[in-house]
Amino acid sequence: MLIDRAIDAYLRHVTIERGLSEHTVGAYRRDLEVYQQWLTDAGITDTAAVTGSVIRRFITERSSMQPPPAATSLARLQSSVRGLHRHLVREGIELEDPSVRLRPPKTPQRLPKALSIDQVERLLSAPSAEEPIGIRDRALLELMYATGARVSEAVGLDVDDLAHGDVLRLRGKGSKERIVSVGSFARDAVDAYLTRVRPALAAKGKSSARLFLGARGAPLSRQSAWRVIRDAAEAANITAEVSPHTLRHSFATHLLQGGAEVRVVQELLGHASGATTQIYTHVSVDTLRDIYATSHPRAR
Repeated sequence: MLIDRAIDAYLRHVTIERGLSEHTVGAYRRDLEVYQQWLTDAGITDTAAVTGSVIRRFITERSSMQPPPAATSLARLQSSVRGLHRHLVREGIELEDPSVRLRPPKTPQRLPKALSIDQVERLLSAPSAEEPIGIRDRALLELMYATGARVSEAVGLDVDDLAHGDVLRLRGKGSKERIVSVGSFARDAVDAYLTRVRPALAAKGKSSARLFLGARGAPLSRQSAWRVIRDAAEAANITAEVSPHTLRHSFATHLLQGGAEVRVVQELLGHASGATTQIYTHVSVDTLRDIYATSHPRAR
């Protein structure tokens, strides 16, 4: 099969059948466009001509670029290539997978950067409680911290998703749904937004079921949510780097520090594998070690 047709078919597969997000599919597309261009420059236009040595040469050249790509970017590139060739075998288009011996590079394990509870409280109270947009922003921040929602999950919420009182339905990666609890602070903040702000915002734009709306009534975008968090961090005088994922990291870390089991946190975060959640335990262990070192009379 021609390389470009194979890539198009694979991207349709991950979009329709696997239900991956537009953001994830876009990353796959960019990686595979790089792969296709390299193959074309090497005179290869058909998937049948791709061998293990060809793929290894491609990866070697990419990894030796200057400046060298980040290990995470290279790992994602390899994952995109492996996914393409595995799909061709599963569909019976090719008999063998030339990427089967490809091993992803080791990526450095970076601990999540969690805010302290005091920093989170300052961040959540930074938006104005008197201005309409400030009320909306408070609701967004409170909800993200209360549920550990990804930014895409938060902006993708519909009003009806909140119909069950103290629980919320989130749609995560691969369109997988999970139910999470919503604390009283977040519920109160969202209720204030729904009664005092959202009707006026909705009247400015086309009818939308989305929970969070922008100033002109359109659904709030991921980029706008990023801006809300960045502006709140600046207003709260938090010098550490703060992103949507920072709230998610803080949610998980504070739960574990409060005694929650890893398995419970895994379910709340929507992680398919417990290994993904396990990284947060390192944060809690570091905290316990610090407390021990400063509190125990014979720790030093």
